Amino acid sequence: MSPVSSKKTTSDKQMPVSKKLKLGILFSGIILLAEFIGALVSNSLALLSDAGHVLTDVLALSLSYFALMQAKRPSNFKMTFGYHRIGVLVAILNSVSLIGIAVFIFYESFQRFQNPPEINAGLVLPVALLGLATNLTVALILHHEQKENLNIKSAFWHAAGDALASVGVIISAVVIIISGNYLADIVVSIIIGLIISLGGVNIFRQGLRVILEASPKDINLNQLADSVKTIPGVKDFHHIHIWSISPEIHALSAHVLIDDCPVSQADDIRQHIETILKESFALSHVTLQMECRVCRTNDILCQLEIEQKPHLHKHH
Repeated sequence: MSPVSSKKTTSDKQMPVSKKLKLGILFSGIILLAEFIGALVSNSLALLSDAGHVLTDVLALSLSYFALMQAKRPSNFKMTFGYHRIGVLVAILNSVSLIGIAVFIFYESFQRFQNPPEINAGLVLPVALLGLATNLTVALILHHEQKENLNIKSAFWHAAGDALASVGVIISAVVIIISGNYLADIVVSIIIGLIISLGGVNIFRQGLRVILEASPKDINLNQLADSVKTIPGVKDFHHIHIWSISPEIHALSAHVLIDDCPVSQADDIRQHIETILKESFALSHVTLQMECRVCRTNDILCQLEIEQKPHLHKHH
């Protein structure tokens, strides 16, 4: 890699993600205006579909920026875990909007299939090329952060979906110019809708797992328990809860059975367990209950039950 390209890559990674989102909002706003006007003039559903997707891009990027700022707020007495899940809620909202756009595209494609309109492909082509360049720029800006942040990933997918849509619009415009077959516009719109819906469903499922406090997919609970049990002094490891505060922050709580020993020795065992959990399973927030007596139920998982409050009778 040349020194120039290396410097550019380093600079891109050092740019704050908040600034990247602002640039994405600006670029998307410009292409939205261009594609919307081009779609109205050319009568292209594919271009109008792409413009509608760009509109949600602007909203998605704006929401992602808002969520990013909220996640930086410190925890308080009302929000003891902080505001990290605002980003998850935004990701879910963005995924629903992606699915909604796909449904609209399918509906319009069906309507136009029955009566294909004439399309000014000569106008569609340059607008789509401009859209492709802009969307690729936004997607590349967010590419690094989307691997680690579901909120940014939802915004990235909006931009990446638009880039794919622009490629489809370009292909349909070329086909129409060469063959005059206006059905190409409808076929490309359906393909765009499928790609967008798949991305939306994937992000929705990831966000839902966090909201439902499901165990992270990449953590094997049995393997984790076995690793802890090999630590000297640990007799059993049970009543395990693993969940995600956000897709990047995983937490665990559990009971640790040890011999009746001095507090200092129990603390050494605890620190050893926390080190293993952090280094081997990326668990940064760990709460352990140290005990020297066997629990009433000693299962690896803890079955939560709602306790019935005693019914109080009033005497008159």
